[in-house]
Amino acid sequence: MREHDDERHNVIVDGVEGADIDVEAGDEAGDEAGEEPSHAMVPSGDSLPERIYLLPIHNRPFFPAQVQPLVIHRPRWEETIERVGKTPHHAVGLAFVDETDLEELTPEHFPEIGTTVRMHKVEQGDNQIQFIAQGLKRFRIQRWLSRKPPYLVEVSYPKEPVDAEADEARAYAMAVINGIKELLPINPLYGEELKHYLNRFSPHEPGPLADFAAAITSAKGRELQAILETLPVLPRMQKVLPLLHKEIEVAQLQSEISEQVNAKMQERQREFFLREQLKVIQRELGISKDDRENDVETFRDRLEELTVPPKVLTRIEEELDKLSVLETGSPEYGTTRNYLDWLTSLPWGVTSDDNLDLAHARTVLDRDHDGLKDVKERIIEFLAEGTFKGDVGGSILLLVGPPGVGKTSIGRSIAEALGREFYRFSVGGMRDEAEIKGHRRTYIGAMPGKLVQALKEVEVQNPVIMLDEIDKLGQSFQGDPASALLEVLDPEQNVDFLDHYLDVRLDLSKVLFVCTANTLDSIPGPLLDRMEQIRLSGYIAEEKLAIAKHHLWPKLLKRDKIPKKRINLTDAALKQVIEGYAREAGVRQLEKQLHRIVRKAAVKLLENGQQSVKVSVNNLEEFLGAPLFRREKVLKGEGVVTGLAWTAMGGATLPIEAGKVHALARGFKLTGKLGEVMQESANIAYSYVQGHLGEYGGDPDFFNDAFVHLHVPEGATPKDGPSAGVTMTTALLSLARHQAIDRPLAMTGELTLTGQVLPVGGIREKIIAARRSDIFEVILPEPNRRDYDELPDYLKAGMTVHFAKRYRDVARVVFG
Repeated sequence: MREHDDERHNVIVDGVEGADIDVEAGDEAGDEAGEEPSHAMVPSGDSLPERIYLLPIHNRPFFPAQVQPLVIHRPRWEETIERVGKTPHHAVGLAFVDETDLEELTPEHFPEIGTTVRMHKVEQGDNQIQFIAQGLKRFRIQRWLSRKPPYLVEVSYPKEPVDAEADEARAYAMAVINGIKELLPINPLYGEELKHYLNRFSPHEPGPLADFAAAITSAKGRELQAILETLPVLPRMQKVLPLLHKEIEVAQLQSEISEQVNAKMQERQREFFLREQLKVIQRELGISKDDRENDVETFRDRLEELTVPPKVLTRIEEELDKLSVLETGSPEYGTTRNYLDWLTSLPWGVTSDDNLDLAHARTVLDRDHDGLKDVKERIIEFLAEGTFKGDVGGSILLLVGPPGVGKTSIGRSIAEALGREFYRFSVGGMRDEAEIKGHRRTYIGAMPGKLVQALKEVEVQNPVIMLDEIDKLGQSFQGDPASALLEVLDPEQNVDFLDHYLDVRLDLSKVLFVCTANTLDSIPGPLLDRMEQIRLSGYIAEEKLAIAKHHLWPKLLKRDKIPKKRINLTDAALKQVIEGYAREAGVRQLEKQLHRIVRKAAVKLLENGQQSVKVSVNNLEEFLGAPLFRREKVLKGEGVVTGLAWTAMGGATLPIEAGKVHALARGFKLTGKLGEVMQESANIAYSYVQGHLGEYGGDPDFFNDAFVHLHVPEGATPKDGPSAGVTMTTALLSLARHQAIDRPLAMTGELTLTGQVLPVGGIREKIIAARRSDIFEVILPEPNRRDYDELPDYLKAGMTVHFAKRYRDVARVVFG
């Protein structure tokens, strides 16, 4: 059976919603009993029958106090119902079998006690039989007469023991009645019918009252079956009362939740109606406008403060006319509104005044940066040119240098010196050209490019925009952002820059673009051609010392809010940090090491209760551990020469070794993970030395039977570049002459097969690397004399430089 009326706790009988369980047709109950069932089951007078048919029920047991409609599965129980209908009493037994599958149901699954009910108003449908069950009395199964459907049993009707404590039973009965009455106003399910039931019970009849109270609770079936099987009235009521109180608590909680939900809904409905009424009243009085009129008015107010080009103004007017006729709820309205929002948010004709005072610019640059004198002079020259021209816009600066030398901070200093707004975004890894030129408006989530977003944020047309890491632009199937930047960074084209989203011409000629890069190799040639290069080389130890004292150390103490007097870092310790822990071209690693010192010192201040901590050379290893770099000894010996190399991290010394392996056969071997260019340089050096060995005082037949091995140490590091030819040649010549270089000497330059010394790049970085290794004698190509002359005096101080046109000039310096 299944629940048939409202959500009150109806009993479920087998066959719910047409459950597919076949029932074997059993023998006639009367045949098993040995007599006709219609005569055997006729009660005498109004007494209940001693033999009744059984129906198994699920979900919850049926109580004698219940009157409830039930629905059963017709094909399965039609025979049982027909036999019950032939009896004069129309009584049937309902027994609770919980969730037992009827395929496995046996008499052992039936409980000993069930409820006898009388069937009323039996109605048959296609697959269902419906009737009203009136609970009569508990029964106890005495004997099974038919163990197959239709089930027939012989029963007895146990009497309910009368408790001696009548007063206590009456008190429990009053508590139960009061609990039921509490449910009436809380749960609307218990309505007029429940009041009608209450009128049938009184405290003097506690048994039916307890059964009725249990029947209206939502307790589990096993709990209710335990109550059904409890015959003494007082213990039964003691079990029922907690269930009733739990039902009251649940009903109260449901009522509170319902009240809260209704209150919120009513409040929102009231607020909604009031707002709508207010809008109508304000519109009627002309006090306010609707959303569409407000948007149009907002956009027109913005235009009053701008100097918009005529073509752009025409486009804006067209879009405003379209907006005024669109419905506010349509998607086209949102798209048009966003488009107008961007068009009217740009600073058309709004510029800031440039501060071209060179003295002010020098002050700002010197305050923010130590060293970099040549770079500062280049920037001052740039500003001086703008003073005569009246404008510094339209220029594209490219700051090239190793990481950590201050490229980004120089861009900020330029903006501050000019008094302009500054906007920075990194183009490193950018693969989509839409990041530069915007998406088309037809796409969902379309937005303008970064440049339009920058102008909207800074609110002027002439900011300083920094494109960081321009050498790390990516390429993918989505587009080539480097090609998209060609229009942006060309002063001849960016006057009419076209963003795909705006679809109107935008003037970027007043913007000062500052780009940064570590190397020039990965920047496309056409893009590089549009920029003015300013090289930032690495710092020497003296410059790093000044930067650390004036900028890095005070910044770290200020950030951690530690007074300067609490941590004393000596100059000697600071020099040791630079030499032993941070030898890179920039100062980023130096800042990290100083930060480690601050952290360790803070621990000492807190744990040891010290007032101050002194960091000196003697205790520096307590803070930073063993030095990462030891003073490099210049390699000496036959066939060993020190070269100078340029890397993205700055300059470096590069020792090259040549050795004779054996004299069994002629051969030449290269190691050191050399690139193609360095391999070519090595082969040219080998060929040149073989062909001219006699001219340089060596045995012309040395290489005829010698197997020579040329090695560049740190073999795991890839090396490539056209600047090691002279060094490799000198190493091979030193090996062939059996003469070692007897002094600290470094060299750089490329060699041709005819002995010409070609120029190389990175002269500043290479001189810094030589000074860092305490090498003060250097050989450079003659074409690089101008590059050396342009170096600041403090880099040239104490240096002995030889310039070579041909290799014989190199040999004369090295070997005399």
